[in-house]
Amino acid sequence: MTSARLPPAEFYATLPRSIAGAGVLFHDPDDRILLVQPSYRTDTWLIPGGHMEAGEYPWETARREIKEELGLNLRPGRLLAVDWAQPQDDGRPALVNFVFDGGRLTAHDAEHRLHLQADELTAWRLCTPAECDRLLAPYIARRIHACADALRTGQTAYLQYGRPPATTAD
Repeated sequence: MTSARLPPAEFYATLPRSIAGAGVLFHDPDDRILLVQPSYRTDTWLIPGGHMEAGEYPWETARREIKEELGLNLRPGRLLAVDWAQPQDDGRPALVNFVFDGGRLTAHDAEHRLHLQADELTAWRLCTPAECDRLLAPYIARRIHACADALRTGQTAYLQYGRPPATTAD
């Protein structure tokens, strides 16, 4: 039976699965990026954000996550990047990640306004590009650098595992 003859629910069940997440990029006047240390991972730091819940739009996910994780009730700004990551050997399905502009956040603001969700995050820090390269998994560091470029240029980046398609290996 071809997919055109299957009822919609059966046809959709034959399609590949993917998950989605959204994050927010906060930066200070010196263009350092806010990174958070998750309690559930030891291999990388992250930007604030998380997985989308059923029926939720990416922007809503970003807003919910920064409120839950950081205690900030803010409206994320424009979309900086969309990053597609293929399924992984550890069982993770394909992942699409949306990153929104969180705006400027000084160290003073962060010290006084951030209230980390204790069961998810253990620390925060404002990081230079070189520190991002050291603290982040390589594909996340590439994503963050592309987002920083998007902030400077006013563009939105489309990425594949942290790289623009023109530089992605075939």
